Amino acid sequence: MATPPVKVYGPPLSTAVSRVLVCLLEKDVPFQLVPVNMAKMEHKKPDYIKMQPFGQVPAFQDDDITLFESRAICRYIAEKYPNKGTAGLFGTNPLVKASIDQWLEAESQSFNPPSSVLTFQLVFAPLMKLKQDEALIKQNEAKLEKVLDVYENRLGSSRYLAGDEFTLADLSHLPNTQFLVEKTDKAELFTSRKNVGRWWSEISTRPAWKKVVEMQNA
Repeated sequence: MATPPVKVYGPPLSTAVSRVLVCLLEKDVPFQLVPVNMAKMEHKKPDYIKMQPFGQVPAFQDDDITLFESRAICRYIAEKYPNKGTAGLFGTNPLVKASIDQWLEAESQSFNPPSSVLTFQLVFAPLMKLKQDEALIKQNEAKLEKVLDVYENRLGSSRYLAGDEFTLADLSHLPNTQFLVEKTDKAELFTSRKNVGRWWSEISTRPAWKKVVEMQNA
C-alpha cells in the first residue's frame, strides 16, 4: 500500500496533534503519524525547524505543502476535502464560516488559555514530577468557569457552538476537555452545567475522537 501523502508529526498525547488527528479522521483522510521524540528534543532539530519554525508540534505535510498551527491545519483539511467524511466541518457559506470562525476564536483566545494551564498543572506536571502551582490552578479554574458560563448559555439555544451541526468549533475543544474530564477532578466544571454536559457527551463519543483516545492510550 502506498504511503499516504498526508503526514502529521508529533505525539498523539499532544493536544494540538490530537486536534489535527481527529479532524483527519472525521474527514476520512488517510494519514501517516510520524513520531517526534520531544524528550530527545527532536522538535528542535534543524530538519524539523524547516517544517515548524517555532519548534513545536504538530508539523503537517500534504505532498509538497507544509503547514503548522493546528487550527489552521484543520481549516485546510476541511476546505481541501469538503466531500469526504463529515460534511460542513468548516461550513458551506460565508455566514456559517464566520460563525464557526468566531467560536474557533473563542476557543483559541478564551477557552484554551485557562484549560491549557489546568491540563498542564493537573495532568502533565505530576507525570513530569513537577510541583503544581495551586494559586495558578485556582486562578485559571475561575477563568474557565466564566467561559463555560457563556457556553452554557449558547448551548441552551444551539445544539453545537456554531449551530445545529458539528463543526471545527466543537472539534477544537476535544483535546483539553478530554484531559480535564477524564484525568482530573475538575470534570464537574463541564458535567455540572446541563447544556455543556450534554454537548460534551455528544462530541466526546464521536467515533473519530474515540479513535484518537485509543491512539493516546496505546
